[in-house]
Amino acid sequence: MKQIRQTMEHAELLFSMTEIDQQISQLAEQLNRDYATLNPVVLCVMNGAVITLGHLLPKLSFPLQLDYIHATRYGDKRVGGELVWQARPMTDLADRHVLLIEDIFDEGYTLKALREFCLQAGASSVGCLALVNKIHSRKQGPLPEYLGLEVPDDHYVFGFGMDVEGYWRNAPGIFAVRD
Repeated sequence: MKQIRQTMEHAELLFSMTEIDQQISQLAEQLNRDYATLNPVVLCVMNGAVITLGHLLPKLSFPLQLDYIHATRYGDKRVGGELVWQARPMTDLADRHVLLIEDIFDEGYTLKALREFCLQAGASSVGCLALVNKIHSRKQGPLPEYLGLEVPDDHYVFGFGMDVEGYWRNAPGIFAVRD
């Protein structure tokens, strides 16, 4: 526990709550234009996107259905492994426009699998919003249609829903681990 506390004490603040809120407002404006007439199913990618979604939903001005999906490559680790499914959505996705809400777009393996799942379930379209985009050249599959804040590849980030070894999802902002 001491090490986890020290992680926060030594972390670098990359984005404040104000900066995050401004970015979410900009993303919401885009979604309000693009999804206003589509009757979408919005899927929160657990656990990381729950805070992003909580800030985003009140800014959306169209009717939607909400559900969640949970598949992870990280668990409580800093390095991704095999994809593990925890929960699939209960809402029928057939003939629906699906919008996935992600915390971070890193290498894209998880998002690629989630998109494929939704399409196999009969979704008419699958779009994605990622609050954070990690900048590097190892991306798999297409980029999310809605990208927010950018962080360099050499930063392990946490806060605002993203964790470091299972902790600090509740941190008020987006921080980088300093080793």
